[in-house]
Amino acid sequence: MEYFEQFVPHVFFEQIPIKNLVSNQEYQRNISLSHVRRAAANFDLYQINPVKVSRRDGINYVFNGQHTIEIIAMVSASRETPVWCMIYDDLEYIHEADIFANQLKYTKPLSPYEIFMANVEAGNDKQLIIKDLIESYGLKISGKKTASGVCAVSTVENIYDKYGFHGLDRTIRLCLGTWEGGNHSLSSNMLNGVARLISTYEDRMKDDVFKDKVGRFSIKEIGRVAADRHAGSLGYAEAMLLCYNKKMKFGLQMRELYSGKGRKPDFYEDEYIGDLEQGKGLSD
Repeated sequence: MEYFEQFVPHVFFEQIPIKNLVSNQEYQRNISLSHVRRAAANFDLYQINPVKVSRRDGINYVFNGQHTIEIIAMVSASRETPVWCMIYDDLEYIHEADIFANQLKYTKPLSPYEIFMANVEAGNDKQLIIKDLIESYGLKISGKKTASGVCAVSTVENIYDKYGFHGLDRTIRLCLGTWEGGNHSLSSNMLNGVARLISTYEDRMKDDVFKDKVGRFSIKEIGRVAADRHAGSLGYAEAMLLCYNKKMKFGLQMRELYSGKGRKPDFYEDEYIGDLEQGKGLSD
């Protein structure tokens, strides 16, 4: 039995009112009120972990769980609320700081795919709806790049959250119909770029025209133009709009991509936008 004791921390558990916990050590990060508010708004008792406490000189110093106690205080509207604490009474300050600094060093975070599939197993509506939609196109949610696999899991969920079921449905339908499931046609930048175009232009952007005109260009060529235009999915949206507008007398206005989006890109100038709308940099 003595052999196994070296693998069991010398701790005891106790319920301590939040008001009797101290969590303002120099090694700790500042409390994120936005995180506390978001977690409080989605409070789940079964997601609460014990707070790690170092009891030194009769004071309960929190060295893991400072956000947890603030979330519970906000939800309960009282600092009298007790929380379960895992108490160490043999630590020095420098040991606490070392534990805090290295607590996540060897932990493996869940991937978006693992989180998504766990939500599916839990029967959560959003993930089940997305999974059914993806599979209705003969595709599957995947943790890695595979034929007929969608591995941009976070992107798919974000598009669903931002644009709804029909926005995600049209995005996938356009990507598949335009490039017939070609490599990278369902990448994060492509999905986000198409979703941005759909959101901006709605029914003014015609699906049959998009498939015909944008589909004449390879994803590789679109990616090359996107890299010259703007970082991330906005660059892809710009490049695809160039393809869509090419040889049109009255195309969709490029500047609409930036309306209502806050900070405008540095190159937001009429002359430069005019070059983009004329399709410079692309060739049939």
